[in-house]
Amino acid sequence: MKNRNDSSGVPRYGLKLKFNHIFPERRNQNLKPTIRQAIPFLPLTARYLFYHWKVSRRGRRVIMDYFNAEEGKQIYGAPIGGIGCGTIGRGFSGEFCRFQLRPGMYEYNTVFANQFIVTVKDGNNKTLFQSLLSSYLRSNKDLIAWKSNINPEDCNYTGLYPRSWTEIDLSKYGIKLICRQISPVIPHNYKDSSLPCAIFSWTCENVAETDRKVSLTFTFKNGTGSKKQDRAGNPTTKDFETNLTKGVAIKQTITDMDCTYNLASLKKPGVNITCCKQFDPKGEGVSLWEDLLKNGRFTKEIADENLKKSEVGVGLCVDFLVKPRHQQEVEFALVWDMPKVHFPKKLNTYHRFYSKYFGADGNAGPKICDYAMENFPQWEKEIFQWQDQVLSERDLPDWYKSAIFNELYYISDGGSIWLTCDSTFGESLKNDDPRLHYGRFAYLEGHEYRMYNTYDVHFYASHALANLFPYLQISIQYDFKDSIYAQIDKRRKSLYDGKKTARKDRISVPHDLGDPEEEPFTLINCYNIHNVNDWKDLNTKFLLQVYRDFHVLKNLKSQQPSFNLEPKKYLHDLYEVCKTVINKTECWDTDKDGLIENSKCPDQTYDSWVMSGPSAYCAGLWLAALHCMYEISVILEKPEDASKYKDILDKGKRSFDEKLWNGKFYRFDTSDDCKHTVMSDQLCGHWYMKLCGFSYEVFPKENVRTALKTIFNNNVKKFKNGTMGAVNGFRIGENSRVDKITIQSEEVWTGVTYALAATMIHEGMLDEAFMTAGGLYNYISSQLGMNYETPEAIYSEKTYRAIGYMRPLAIWSMQVAWENMKRSEKI
Repeated sequence: MKNRNDSSGVPRYGLKLKFNHIFPERRNQNLKPTIRQAIPFLPLTARYLFYHWKVSRRGRRVIMDYFNAEEGKQIYGAPIGGIGCGTIGRGFSGEFCRFQLRPGMYEYNTVFANQFIVTVKDGNNKTLFQSLLSSYLRSNKDLIAWKSNINPEDCNYTGLYPRSWTEIDLSKYGIKLICRQISPVIPHNYKDSSLPCAIFSWTCENVAETDRKVSLTFTFKNGTGSKKQDRAGNPTTKDFETNLTKGVAIKQTITDMDCTYNLASLKKPGVNITCCKQFDPKGEGVSLWEDLLKNGRFTKEIADENLKKSEVGVGLCVDFLVKPRHQQEVEFALVWDMPKVHFPKKLNTYHRFYSKYFGADGNAGPKICDYAMENFPQWEKEIFQWQDQVLSERDLPDWYKSAIFNELYYISDGGSIWLTCDSTFGESLKNDDPRLHYGRFAYLEGHEYRMYNTYDVHFYASHALANLFPYLQISIQYDFKDSIYAQIDKRRKSLYDGKKTARKDRISVPHDLGDPEEEPFTLINCYNIHNVNDWKDLNTKFLLQVYRDFHVLKNLKSQQPSFNLEPKKYLHDLYEVCKTVINKTECWDTDKDGLIENSKCPDQTYDSWVMSGPSAYCAGLWLAALHCMYEISVILEKPEDASKYKDILDKGKRSFDEKLWNGKFYRFDTSDDCKHTVMSDQLCGHWYMKLCGFSYEVFPKENVRTALKTIFNNNVKKFKNGTMGAVNGFRIGENSRVDKITIQSEEVWTGVTYALAATMIHEGMLDEAFMTAGGLYNYISSQLGMNYETPEAIYSEKTYRAIGYMRPLAIWSMQVAWENMKRSEKI
C-alpha cells in the first residue's frame, strides 16, 4: 500500500482493471415496452417519426435520437481535460477515444495514431523490446507496422477521477512503467480547473542488474477520428521550445473552429527530447516505427510517400538512461487550445473561460504547457488532500470511495462548456454579477440527450457543483433568473399531445438553456416532447436551489481572491424573481387546499409517468419550496410575505398528510389506479430540505422513517434482491411487483437511487443507504462495465437507457449527508 502522504502513489481505491478485462454482462438500448405501455404513446411515436425525418433532412440531429442510440462501449477509463474546455476520452487499456471538442457534441472514435510507445535498449544500445503501450485491437490497416507486444495480463489500470494510474510490468526486459494521468479538476480552483490539458507523468524503474536505455514516445494526429472533418481540417505542424518545455503542435480547424493540439515534454538533465513534425497516420507507419526501433529517438524527418496533407500526425520522444535499481520520471503534456467557439446558427462567438488567463489568439498552447508542467505537482497535492478526506474515512465502504470520485467525471465530460461572460456576449452585466468573474457554465442532460442545463435533472446533479465549484452553480442560477422573464412566441407542436404552444412563456422556469446544435442561451427550451411552460416541478426546483445555494455560501470556507458573493446579497438579487415564480406556482392549487395539482399528464421530470391531482413528488417539492420562501422572507425582513407563505404552508402540510399519507408511505398521487404504488422518489422534497439545513419542519420524522423503510423493503430488497438499487415504482399488496404502468416506473434511475441513499444517511439508516446505492454502483461498474458513461436508467434485465447522464452526480448529496452526520456527532 502506498504511503498516506504520497500524493502520486497508486491508490488503494478506484476502478481496478487489467488491460484485458472483460465485463460479464452486456446490455443495449433496444427498449421494448409492453403493449399496455406502448398504446398511450402511439400518437407521440407517429409525431416523433415525422419530427425525426424533418430534422434529419436538414442535416441536423434530433436532441434525443431513439433510432440511433449509442451503445455502451465497456472500454472507458478516466477522461482527460479540465471543466468546460472539451474533453478527450481514455480507455482503460490505453486508447484515446470519445472526443468532445465541439461544444456539446460527441464523437465515439478511437484514434489508433494517438499512442504512447516504449523502446527498451540495453547498455550496449541493443534493442530489447518495443511496443505500443495500449492493447486496443484495431480492425483497419492503418499503421500496420505499429505493434502491441505487451501482455495485457501484466498491465493494471486504476481510475480515481480526475486522475488515473497505468502500471505496465516489463520486468522481462528490465523495466517497470507507471503512468500517472492528471487532469486539473480541483475544487474551488476556477483558473486551473478550466484548462484544456492533461499531464502524463511516467515513472520508469530499472529492475535489471545492468543499464537500460529507454525511450517513451507520444504520437497524436489531427482531428477527432471523423474522416470527413479530419480531411477538411487543413492541418499544419510546427515544433516549439519554451523555458520549460519542448514540443510539437498541430494547427487545424474542427468544424470551422481553430484548434491547436500541443504535445510537450519537460526539459530536464539526462533526458533527450526529439520531435517528429509529421508522419502519415493513414500509412503503414514503417518509417517512424523503425526509426525508434533502431535509434530510440527521432533522428530524421519522416517523409512518407503517400502523406496526405489533409491528415497528419506528430510525435514527441524522450529518451534517457536508467541505472540499475534506479528510476527516472518524464512528463508529457497534451493541450488542445480551442479558445473561440460557436454553435451552428453562428449568432455569437464565445470565448472559453481559460482564455481569460491565457488569451484567445489561438497561440496559448505552449504557455499552457509550461503552466501545467510547473503546477501539476501542486495539482496532485491538492487533489490528494481533497480525496484523502474521503479515502481515509474508515466507516465508508470501499465501493463508495471509488464511486464518489469516478461519477464526478461528468462535470467535465458531460458536454460541459465554460465561457467568459462579458462584451463577447453583447451583454451589459452589473459589476457585482458573479458571471463577470466566474463566467457562464453549462453541461448536457446526457451524452445523447443534447440539452444544456436541463433544470429538472440539474436539480439532482447540482450538489456536485454547489459543494465543489459553488460559483459555477451560482452562475447557472443567475442565467436562469434572467431566462425566467424571457419569451419566445414562436409556436411549435408538442410531440406528446400535438398541441401548439409557445416555445417559452414569460414567467416560467425554462426546462433547458438550449441545444448545442442550435444556439443555446438564446434559443432556450429546445425540449419539445411536452409543453414545459407548465411543468409542475421546475419552479419549485428553482426556489429550492436558491435556498440550498444560500446555505452553501453561508458555510463556504474557501474564499476566492477575486470575488466573493455575500450570501444575503445572493438572496436579495434573486428575491423578486423567486416571488414571481412562487406566485405563478400557487395558481396550480386550483382547490386552494395548499397543494399544487398535477394535470393528468407527464408534467414533471418523470416525463412518461402520469400524475393526477396532488402527488407526493410535486406537492412535496411545493411544500419544501414554500418553507424555503418563508425562511428567505424572514432573512430579508419581509414580514408580510413571510406570513403569507407560512399560512399556505400550514394549510398545505395538513392537506398533504390527509390526502397522501396512508400510514406506510406517501401515495404516488390521489388517483385510485396508483394507491398501491410506492414511489422511490416520494421524499424528494424532504431530501432537499435536509440539504438546505432543515430538519422536520415540513415532513414529520416518524412519517419519513416509516416511508423510507417501506421503500427499502419493497423498491430495493424485493427488486433483484437489493443488488441493483431502487426501482422507481413498486406495487404492494397481495401480488406485490414492480409497477409497469409505464417504462419509467419500472426503471432504476441512478441519480434517484443516490438521492434516496442520501436521504437514508440523513435518517441514520447507514446500512440501508450503502446497500441501496452500493448495489447499483457495483452492478453498473463491475457487471455492465459502464464506467465513465453512467446511464440514466437500467431495467431489471437486458437494457438500459441514456448513456453518460447528468443525474448520477446526485451521489454528491450522499457526501453532504455523510459530512452533516459526522458534524452532528461531534456536537
